[in-house]
Amino acid sequence: MDRAYVDNKTRASAEKLGFTPAVPPKRSRKEPWDYDLELYKERNGIERFFRRLKAFRRVCNRYDKLDTMFSAFIYLAIINMALRRVNPLT
Repeated sequence: MDRAYVDNKTRASAEKLGFTPAVPPKRSRKEPWDYDLELYKERNGIERFFRRLKAFRRVCNRYDKLDTMFSAFIYLAIINMALRRVNPLT
């Protein structure tokens, strides 16, 4: 769920399915709900990771037909991102 799409009906459906809300309510809500701030921070980190991963055109467009080749290129992209963090000059 995302903050922009959260309403009472969607939230009730998610809770009925057993999901824990990890999105803070909009500031304009009259009755805000509690949420887990630590879980929200982890969710944000995962979303940023996927944004960086999509910078690799081959991953974003899914040129590979085989799952093994696609996952192998994801691993290469992750290694590339890790090496850039170690040596940011490249």
